[in-house]
Amino acid sequence: MTRDDMGFVAKLVYEHAGIVIREHKEAMTRGRLARRVKALGLNSVAEYCAFLKTPAALDEIPELINAVTTNHTAFFRERHHFDHLRGDVLPRLIQERAARRGRIRIWSSACSSGEEAYSIAAVSRDVIGHRGDLDFRILATDIDTDILDRAAAGLYPLELFERLPADLRPLLRFDGQAGRGEARISDDLKRLIAFKRLNLIESWPMKGAFDVVFCRNVFIYFDTPTKAAILDRFVSLIHPGGFLYLGHSESLPQPHPKLRLIGRTIYERTP
Repeated sequence: MTRDDMGFVAKLVYEHAGIVIREHKEAMTRGRLARRVKALGLNSVAEYCAFLKTPAALDEIPELINAVTTNHTAFFRERHHFDHLRGDVLPRLIQERAARRGRIRIWSSACSSGEEAYSIAAVSRDVIGHRGDLDFRILATDIDTDILDRAAAGLYPLELFERLPADLRPLLRFDGQAGRGEARISDDLKRLIAFKRLNLIESWPMKGAFDVVFCRNVFIYFDTPTKAAILDRFVSLIHPGGFLYLGHSESLPQPHPKLRLIGRTIYERTP
């Protein structure tokens, strides 16, 4: 793979997804592109790049994005966010909204294979229960179409549940073992979530505001202008008094006049 090939792929990925392929990720990118070369029956990355320049490659762009994106997640990853959601956010929202059959909306904006969304659902079900005086929903989005299919299926190795801390394990309900050491998330939790494909640098179809937005370990893939633009759009969709959760290694690209840091990578939307 030549430098020109890498430069072309990096430019294409940036234009379509806003993702910056940094130098230390180039070796990994080469390996992932090799899998696409093989899947398409091509002979080299150079041939793959030539194909990407043709009109026939329109359907291949999502596959390219899928190939270069990293999907590393876990149930209840960065637990302090879920403790805050469970102990502070949800009880307050119930008190505010239940009297008028109000809406509660949470967005997992880069849900990967679904562990984050199901963790949100598990905590929320534990706090809210099955009460009928609330309109509660979780939106879970990702740019990777393959990983979204896995998330919607809700099928995971049983060992992932067994590794959870004892106090969290009962929250993740699953409908028995699905064979081969796997377990399927229960329909009770699945019903709370809508999985949708969304590219964060394209238009967003959502109109209503969110009470909580999870955007964790996403900004690390963007440059500063892209992060700032996405952050502004998040803020415009978060209720005053709502919350934005970032990843443990992330910070705001710049201070935002409508966000106040209240805890470790927890920001409150101010009026």
